[in-house]
Amino acid sequence: MKKILVPCDFSKTAINAFRFALDIASQSKGTVYLLHVIELPVIHDPVIMPVVTFEQDLLKDLREKATKEFDKLISKYDQGVKVSKNVEFGSPARMINDFANKNSVDLVVMGSHGATGLREIFVGSNAEKVVRNSSIPVLVTKNYYKGPVKDIVFPNTLDLEKMQDFTMKVKALQAFFKAKIHIVYINTPTNFTADTVTLSRLKDFAKKFMFQDFTVNIFNHQFEEDGIIEFTKSIKGDLIAMGTHGRKGISHLINGSLAENVVNHTQSAIWTYNLKPEANPV
Repeated sequence: MKKILVPCDFSKTAINAFRFALDIASQSKGTVYLLHVIELPVIHDPVIMPVVTFEQDLLKDLREKATKEFDKLISKYDQGVKVSKNVEFGSPARMINDFANKNSVDLVVMGSHGATGLREIFVGSNAEKVVRNSSIPVLVTKNYYKGPVKDIVFPNTLDLEKMQDFTMKVKALQAFFKAKIHIVYINTPTNFTADTVTLSRLKDFAKKFMFQDFTVNIFNHQFEEDGIIEFTKSIKGDLIAMGTHGRKGISHLINGSLAENVVNHTQSAIWTYNLKPEANPV
């Protein structure tokens, strides 16, 4: 995790994400890329558009204002970590993903206020949108977390054949933080299996991928999302590691995404990895 991108709108949650990223970069001897995206209004009326076209002086002023805010932030939380300041104009979620890809970023760390109700259904949060579309791991946090990360929760579907790449990413995450991994299967009424059967499968999974410093767990709950959140609280987990399949359009509206729902509703930090199309989502 040498290159860490932090989208920053200077809100409390964004500052929390920046501080967490500094801790990670300090450990990896990496660089933090601060990115402030200024969303400009889009005018479709050809008659009005020439009148409201943004002048270069205004864009320059907005950029300079953001840079000054960056300077204050960096000065306040200086840890001797290299920090790059960047300002872009456009749609936040799109610009974040474009910047991450162009700069070969290893991890996106971003704050989120979450989203609930109608806002969640029709708009969602920027963090949710980045998680859905990013090909790079995304770590979302709401509160400031003063590490170290000691306990990582790994919700699991026990699909041994389709989770290999994702599982190896989780193992690398565990190794980086030197944390204990808690592999958990959420047993719900709709996917219920006997505990003896599930426990045997969990042990086979851990053996196949040669996990070290781990626990295997079965947690019963009516809903999978709530089960993940409640299990994490019960063991005082520091970080949840989940895969997402990045559904879009009608598929996303109808089927949703478990990882994105957890991002919106949990107060814990959550690390997500966009699974390949053939992989099985958590």
